[in-house]
Amino acid sequence: MYIGVDCGTQSTKVVVVDIDGGRILGEASRPHRLEAGEGGRREQAPADWIEAFRGALHDAVARAGIEPQAIRAIGVSGQQHGLVALDAAGEPVHPAKLWCDTETADHNAALVERLGGEAGCLDRLGLVLQTGYTASKLAWLRDARPEAYRRIATLLLPHDYLNFWLTGERVAEAGDASGTGYFDTRARRWREDVLAEIAPELDPERVLPRLIGSREPAGTLRPALARELGLAEGVVVSSGGGDNMLGAIGTGNIRPGLVTLSLGTSGTVCAYSPEPAVADDAQVANFCASHGGWLPLICTMNVTSATTRVRELFGLDLAAFGERLAAAPIGAEGVTVLPFFNGERVPPLPQASGSFLGLTDVNATQANLCRAVVEGATFGLRYGLERLGGLARDASEIRLIGGGAKSAVWRQMVADILGTPVICPAVTDAAALGAAIQAAWCEGGADASLDALCARLVHLDESSRAAPDAERVAAYEAVYARYRRALAEHHGVMA
Repeated sequence: MYIGVDCGTQSTKVVVVDIDGGRILGEASRPHRLEAGEGGRREQAPADWIEAFRGALHDAVARAGIEPQAIRAIGVSGQQHGLVALDAAGEPVHPAKLWCDTETADHNAALVERLGGEAGCLDRLGLVLQTGYTASKLAWLRDARPEAYRRIATLLLPHDYLNFWLTGERVAEAGDASGTGYFDTRARRWREDVLAEIAPELDPERVLPRLIGSREPAGTLRPALARELGLAEGVVVSSGGGDNMLGAIGTGNIRPGLVTLSLGTSGTVCAYSPEPAVADDAQVANFCASHGGWLPLICTMNVTSATTRVRELFGLDLAAFGERLAAAPIGAEGVTVLPFFNGERVPPLPQASGSFLGLTDVNATQANLCRAVVEGATFGLRYGLERLGGLARDASEIRLIGGGAKSAVWRQMVADILGTPVICPAVTDAAALGAAIQAAWCEGGADASLDALCARLVHLDESSRAAPDAERVAAYEAVYARYRRALAEHHGVMA
């Protein structure tokens, strides 16, 4: 039995997986509080993640109907980019600034310039710094909270922090480290010189966690914590990784030819590559995968976060929102939404806001606004997919995950807008499953094959399959062109 954990923006999920039986025995989640403020501030208390983990673990094991002592290993997936800065006692010096925090946009722009622009970033890091990466959060902490900054003893990411709490070890792996902004994604090593540009007072050898391989355990469960949780001593904690990396494993996207697309709070599109990606576009993040190889990725910041905002504005539950969405025609009778409520990363518009365009007395209906915000979020993902070029152009199938993937109307919309067949894994919250698979791969040593584990655990839901319809594909081409014109006119984003 293996535990997979996904510490996301909204909640921590835990799954109990029977590897031999190829099935999930139990799952549970507990919510987090998100502290939002002016200027794009988005923060959470790391203590909330631990509290949520404890509760979700207890519930998932109870629902699985197993003895906790049967658990052999734990894998942790975490939201990428969050800054968890600890003092010498291992306590956070400040709440964790999250991936969706855009308060640091000016700091990011200054860092890109200091590193020599896009070319300098690519030369040193293999990617271009984006607002939301950890680097600008650290620069912000140095300027805005100098007393907290002076107490920093360790710099961790959210999944690293949970691994530290579980094992007492301060380690990191290449997949999640790729999104810090002070890690060379091609050579898979820290860039101490870049960290010195960001935080010259910090000693890299002291504050940066030890790098481990994807298949190398972070450690074993602390004995006192094992007793407290009712688990056996010696439980292995795998290297873990970022939610996008573990989500790729959880969808079986561990070889070329597949694309994983997430309709979550944010949206991500990624495709596996055995070699570092040489991107023609700075918006493509050349991240490492958390099982070896690379996972070139784009991220949009407004997907279900945007659709939820419109749904709640109208006081609709999910069923009623789905009815409105289905009732409106393709193109929402001329309504276009640029859903940049949280700013945007791709395209790079960190200080943008949401726009509702083309409204008239005739088309300003609930149905059209619901349809238009879903279309706008999906067009943003198409824009990102186009940035991946050949890595995604020849994909035979898109594996769709995230909360939005549960909507049949939205699944068909993705297939029609992207012109590619889509299908959901049976487990659409794939990051937690991917974490459990990685834990079994890590704990099993030479006898465990990742291919075999994915074949056994990643089941596709044939009832969710959606194929592009030629007539709808053609209709969306015109609507997407309207969306691109709006991007150009309102934000200067050209082809």
